[in-house]
Amino acid sequence: MIFNETIISGLIEILPEEYLDQRGSFFRTYCKKEFEDNGLIKEFVQMNHSINSKKGTFRGFHYQIGPNRDCKLIRCIAGSALDILVDLRRNSETFLKNVQIEISEENKKLLYVPEGVAHGFITLKGNTQLLYNHTAYYNPEFEGSVNFKDPLIGIKLPMEPEVISYKDASTPFLTQDFCGI
Repeated sequence: MIFNETIISGLIEILPEEYLDQRGSFFRTYCKKEFEDNGLIKEFVQMNHSINSKKGTFRGFHYQIGPNRDCKLIRCIAGSALDILVDLRRNSETFLKNVQIEISEENKKLLYVPEGVAHGFITLKGNTQLLYNHTAYYNPEFEGSVNFKDPLIGIKLPMEPEVISYKDASTPFLTQDFCGI
């Protein structure tokens, strides 16, 4: 696996090394030793699967706070999505900055998302599926979210969402005095 830093500290783009032969292909999506060699030592305790039938489905920007802060390992196993990550860490040099990375079944990229970075995505194809590994158990009492139209983070989506939950669409904007998590 190839581990590449992004402009957001701790956000790692991982490219699997694929082996092809007459049977098809083979690649690893996780190796504890390789992750540890790259400073990624958290244990995954929960895995989620997101199935999105329509192009233009938006989910996010979600994160956990307090004792449920978690890192995520995200992979697209079908279709394609523009994954968008927002740094909410108050002491980070990239506080309130965002990165957009296309993940797809074709490019096989994985994203390692550190604690304090909110995650969301918009599907670029119908029938897009993402797998998420988490280093903490989900707890709705510790969930936070950011509105995708929030002017403080300045997200520019490639299209207007066609499908979005009421919760994601109605999340209040951050205030000017938001100091991070």
